[in-house]
Amino acid sequence: MTLWIILIAIPMLFGFYAQMKIRSAYNKNVQIPSRGRISGREAAAAVMESAGIHDVEIVRVEGQLTDHYDPINRKLALSEHNYDGTSLAALGVAAHEAGHAIQHKVGYSMMKVRQTLAPATQIAAGASQFLIIAGIVLISSKLGGTFLMIGAGALALICLFQFVTLPVEFDATRRAKAQLVSLGIVGQDEMEGVHETLDAAALTYVAGFVASLGSLLHILLLLSGRRDD
Repeated sequence: MTLWIILIAIPMLFGFYAQMKIRSAYNKNVQIPSRGRISGREAAAAVMESAGIHDVEIVRVEGQLTDHYDPINRKLALSEHNYDGTSLAALGVAAHEAGHAIQHKVGYSMMKVRQTLAPATQIAAGASQFLIIAGIVLISSKLGGTFLMIGAGALALICLFQFVTLPVEFDATRRAKAQLVSLGIVGQDEMEGVHETLDAAALTYVAGFVASLGSLLHILLLLSGRRDD
C-alpha cells in the first residue's frame, strides 16, 4: 500500500496540482494586458521573423491552452484568446510556440528525437492502459504476465518520450522569454506574468513524466512479485 501511495497517488496529486497551477497562472495573467498591445499572433510572427522563419502559417484553433506547433505541416496554432489577445499570458504562450518553430529551423537535437519517437508513442499510449488493466486482472496467469510485460514496455516508451519532451519545452520557454524582451514586445518589468505562466506550463510536463515513471515502476514491481511467487 505504501508503494502504491508513493508511486501512484502522490504523482497523481502532483499532476492535479500542476494542472491547477497552470490554469490559475493563465487565468490570472490573461487578464493583464501588455503595454505594447501586441497580439499573440503578432508576437509569434515577430519572434519567427527575427529568426528568419517565413514559411510557418499561424492559425487560430478552438479551446483554451490548445496551442501547439506542427513541424510536419509547418503551422503554429494558437488558441483563440492567445491568437487575438494582448495579455502577458497570450504573448508568453505565443512566443513559446514560436520557440518550437525556431528549434525546428535550427535542427535542435532533442526536438528531432521527440519527433522520431512520436508515432510509436501514440500507439503505445493507446495500447498501454488496456494491456496493464488486462495484465492486472489476469495477473495470476501466464497471459497476465505477458500483458504486463508488454504494457511495461509501452509505458517505458511513453516515459522516454516525456523525458525527452522536458528539455524541448524548457528550451522553447528560454527562447520565448529572451525574444520577448530583446524584441521589445514585453518590458522587463512585465516579465513576471510571462514567467509565472510559462513556468507553470513547464510544471505540467514534469508532472506528466513523474506520473508515467511512477506507473512504470509500479508495474515492474508487480512483475517482480510474480517472479518471486
